[in-house]
Amino acid sequence: MDIKKLEQGKKVYFASDNHLGAPTHAESLPREKRFVAWLDQIKEDAAAIFLMGDLFDFWFEYKKVVPKGFVRTLGKLAELTDAGIPIYYFVGNHDLWMNGYFEEELNIPVFHKPQQFKIENTSFFVGHGDGLGPGDTGFKMMKKVFVNPVCKWFFRWLHPDLGVRLAQHLSVNNKVISGDADANFLGEDKEWLIQYAKRKLKNQHYDYFVFGHRHLPMEIDLNGRSTYINLGDWIKYYTYASFDGSQLQLHYLDKSNS
Repeated sequence: MDIKKLEQGKKVYFASDNHLGAPTHAESLPREKRFVAWLDQIKEDAAAIFLMGDLFDFWFEYKKVVPKGFVRTLGKLAELTDAGIPIYYFVGNHDLWMNGYFEEELNIPVFHKPQQFKIENTSFFVGHGDGLGPGDTGFKMMKKVFVNPVCKWFFRWLHPDLGVRLAQHLSVNNKVISGDADANFLGEDKEWLIQYAKRKLKNQHYDYFVFGHRHLPMEIDLNGRSTYINLGDWIKYYTYASFDGSQLQLHYLDKSNS
């Protein structure tokens, strides 16, 4: 998948892990407004936007129902795609159950696995990051249950008022699901996404690996020619990345005067 040419002054943006709705709707609302304001600002020079998962702390699409709330975010995303700005969405471990709503209502393609992109002849390998590499074993086991068609079928039969409340409780309180179990830098040898990227490089070169999931902003040189970027989050760090056609940079919202 390619974005062959960026117009003069245009950039590609990457952001991840907003977890809107956590720990409560009221507490996440200021973060949502801040994110929407950022989207409103970057629309002036955005050639494309990559949202790398866990935009919501919980998302499940019933056949006729989606979770209540997030109208500011959804409306802004619709405004951007209506204006011709492509947005690419990668599901995370909190929004595994996307099933057509973003594509049909917002014109946003949704990816359930990492993808390769080439932008201005620069190669990217991008994804949310959950379940990749030699670690993350607790989530890998849990994910098998989450994506099992039979389990999804049974969950869908719960009334949304019950199903969403149950899922939100588990999402906030289970550290394996919430991602709080390893919220510190573990060192390159123990960071499983870094190890995953290094293994990928044995077979094919990528200029940049871009992931979320770990909630830690990281920029790690892998071999002198390839860089691993973790996008951090919009809970504690308010970080994102931008690519101007030659370099991918990690930004902190306050420090970039956004």
